[in-house]
Amino acid sequence: MRKVEVTPYNDQWPLMFKEEAEKLRTILGQEVLEIHHIGSTSIQGLEAKPVIDIMPVVNNISEVDSCNRSMESIGYEAKGEYGIAGRRYFQKGGDNRTHHIHVFELGSPHIDRHLAFRDYLRAHQDVAKEYGTLKRNLMDQHPYDMESYINGKAEFVIKTERSALAWYNMQSFH
Repeated sequence: MRKVEVTPYNDQWPLMFKEEAEKLRTILGQEVLEIHHIGSTSIQGLEAKPVIDIMPVVNNISEVDSCNRSMESIGYEAKGEYGIAGRRYFQKGGDNRTHHIHVFELGSPHIDRHLAFRDYLRAHQDVAKEYGTLKRNLMDQHPYDMESYINGKAEFVIKTERSALAWYNMQSFH
């Protein structure tokens, strides 16, 4: 049973991302175009489950399947699309997860969705603080019920994602 754990921001998270991104760059080789740190651990100051979410962007998603054995050799479990068409998902750490890898092909709408959410929270500390408080409260209410924790965040995430995408599409930096 996975315990819901939300911890204060950890300055090691960006370093943990960089270390893992290098391993992924080696495994994915020429297929990889960019590797992004996404999710709550990518937002300085935000409380988060201590799991590093990483989003490699590749030329051809079907080529990623040939990397499953190499990913397993560094501790990942290959989960295929895992509920999102066009994604390849890997997790590391079993019930004590340390990393989630979300691989998308260049052009996938999920790429902008993830980057917009991250960048919006980075730029809007008040929204990030509200999200952190929500996560802490959900952890307290559902310490051993990951599904209720995730469902409890859903409305906030959907509403924020909508605002984030509108904001992101107006920015000139992407």
